[in-house]
Amino acid sequence: MKHIFLLEDDETLGRGIAMALTRTDTSVTCRSTLTLARETLAEERFDLLLLDVNLPDGSGLDLLRQVRTNGDATPVILFTANDLELDEVTGLEAGADDYITKPFSLAVLRARVNAQLRRGTPTVSQTMSIGPFTFDFDRMDFRRDGVSVELSKTEQKLLRVLVENRGHAVPRAILVDRVWTDGAEFVEENALSVTVKRLRSKLEADPSKPEYLKTVYGIGYTWAVKP
Repeated sequence: MKHIFLLEDDETLGRGIAMALTRTDTSVTCRSTLTLARETLAEERFDLLLLDVNLPDGSGLDLLRQVRTNGDATPVILFTANDLELDEVTGLEAGADDYITKPFSLAVLRARVNAQLRRGTPTVSQTMSIGPFTFDFDRMDFRRDGVSVELSKTEQKLLRVLVENRGHAVPRAILVDRVWTDGAEFVEENALSVTVKRLRSKLEADPSKPEYLKTVYGIGYTWAVKP
């Protein structure tokens, strides 16, 4: 699942953009001030940042510079009412990946967003180290504290979706669709719960008190990011 962050001080426009970009596999988090944006970005990870340049308490350019100074390579699209070439050059030199001038077509915005998400898609092709775990999805090698753990293909698919979206709650419907790609409509309602239970029994030190594969009540599941 892709997570987009939107910083737009015009809340009506922000809601419209969020509605246009939200899909079953894409969520949008909106903030209207630089202060709120900084607080949110300090707590959550996103796949794409959409930043308005002109804000009531500063500039999206300042946030962009802060993001890049921190070594964050998350794709960034800037948008503003200014159509001066100097503004575009300033934004790109500050580290923006793309620049859109208001007013813009939502169809064009969606195309630009999709292009950046494709470029920023993370790959899990090498060994990942997460806490006591090492996961290599290409070689189907999964270990906890160096000890090999045998996972079924279904358990591997579920684990991959969760760790690629670690720190975010993934809705049950999304998980069913991603894990049982070719027959989600025929999957029994408790199939996901059963697979989660089996995965916990293999990975968690105490499956009754999971530290990593956590339930987000009313939504789905998450792979928790440990401090």
